[in-house]
Amino acid sequence: MNTQQGYLLVVEDIPDILTLLDTTLKLKGYRVVTARNGQEALEAMERERPAMVITDILMPKLDGFGLIHRVRINPDTRDIPVIFITATYVASEDKEFALNIGATRFLEKPIDLDQFQSVVAELLAQGIHTRVEPFDELDFYEGYRNRLEAKLNHKIAQIARIEHLLVNPDEVETEESKAALRASLHQAISEQDEIENLLAQVNEHFGKNIKPK
Repeated sequence: MNTQQGYLLVVEDIPDILTLLDTTLKLKGYRVVTARNGQEALEAMERERPAMVITDILMPKLDGFGLIHRVRINPDTRDIPVIFITATYVASEDKEFALNIGATRFLEKPIDLDQFQSVVAELLAQGIHTRVEPFDELDFYEGYRNRLEAKLNHKIAQIARIEHLLVNPDEVETEESKAALRASLHQAISEQDEIENLLAQVNEHFGKNIKPK
């Protein structure tokens, strides 16, 4: 990697995945800075501009959608390539919204490390990227709220399915299966809480600060 290109900013709230991406990139010779949410990422970018942002979408405090919106509305960071990596926002509508608001590439988890490294190398080799015009503020918050509401409904349904299985022992044959379901339930509830918090923030911002055209 050309040292003049700067560092790679990796934003991920799951420690194991953050460590995997950090180690993978460092073994390839890249300089890496990590952050656990979008707010930490913005603070890192204020200290030094990255050559690329690699970010999850569902994260606490400030998620990937909110992060890329702030990257694109800032003229100093507007041309930085952003790779989304997600296991939650995988519907076609999620991908369309991500690309519309300025994502450069969209990869799904579980991460194919060969594909991931290839995409990183390709984007860095392209050098200066085309400046992305920021998404209209009203359109962004309407689309963002729609994505959060859709994902919240999905999580509610997922939690209901898991809880149904756990209270119907005939449908779960082994203790290992029950343990896996409990872990999935814990993860789904945590993600539901994150989405609800983000949705509340968006509704507050939308109501107070965004004026209809």
